Amino acid sequence: MDFLDALILGIVQGLTEFLPVSSSGHLELGKAILGDNSIPKESLLFTVVLHFATALSTIVVFRKDIYALVMGVLKFEWNEDLQFISKIAVSMLPAVVVGVFFEKQLEQLFSGNIFLVGCMLIVTAALLFLADKARNTDKNVTFKNAFVIGISQAIAMLPGISRSGATISTSVLLGNDKNKAARFSFLMVIPLIFGKIGKDILSGELSYESSNISVLSIGFAAAFIAGILACTWMIKLVRNSKLSYFAIYCAIVGMIAVVFTLV
Repeated sequence: MDFLDALILGIVQGLTEFLPVSSSGHLELGKAILGDNSIPKESLLFTVVLHFATALSTIVVFRKDIYALVMGVLKFEWNEDLQFISKIAVSMLPAVVVGVFFEKQLEQLFSGNIFLVGCMLIVTAALLFLADKARNTDKNVTFKNAFVIGISQAIAMLPGISRSGATISTSVLLGNDKNKAARFSFLMVIPLIFGKIGKDILSGELSYESSNISVLSIGFAAAFIAGILACTWMIKLVRNSKLSYFAIYCAIVGMIAVVFTLV
């Protein structure tokens, strides 16, 4: 992998981690259009580095929120901060169950199934469109909401379903405040990303010997900067009800993918 590949993949990872367009779905479409060998194969170490970069970008954007949560938890009281952390833990359960018990079945779906990707992109478009039209409220995410949002996050493991799009849309459709929905969606993924990184490290499959520090650094920097920009932009889009633009995009790409497989 050269410097340009690292730069492009870092930017793509940083943007698609937060924008509601499904990075996994676009990767499958890219493979189908360009051929499996036309897209640079990321090493597991490079993937871990990119995920670490996007997790850090989330922490930077929400640094004040995270600091307040940590200080609140350290009071050792059943306050709003500890309740929020508990809701995030509840939201993680569905994804953890799916990741642990159905990992192999999920991997089989990432094998050029363009029809599935197209259908799921259309589902993403519908969710974004409905969420964009939903009336804003000042309601907080409840424990029941957190579990339902967690289910949508688990479903978003399918190629073509956007994680941020699915979780934010689900939260808004449940009647939650749009700002709080975006905040919860981005914060809930941090422990999952670090959990996945830990699992990859403990697997013993990471190869450090052939790693190029310069390439890894460029990929990290690109993903980190793109992640900060995309996360900040996405919060504004949700607040200003601008998700319909992404809904139109996902619908068009999804329909093209479906037609492509049927013709």
